[in-house]
Amino acid sequence: MDNQKEQCPKCGCYEIGRGKQAGHAAVLPLDKFFAFGSTIIHRICTKCGYVIDSYVESPSKFKG
Repeated sequence: MDNQKEQCPKCGCYEIGRGKQAGHAAVLPLDKFFAFGSTIIHRICTKCGYVIDSYVESPSKFKG
């Protein structure tokens, strides 16, 4: 990430937080049996709650 402060595209706030989904909200690979998934991380505007983006914490679990 560069040195510019990120701004929420919905409300213009500059305070962006991060959170992870709880419970059984992990993403699992489609083509692997008995695979463990990866936690989903969200970047969220702390003013309006807009979810800016989401990504998996361990993308390597989805390789071949």
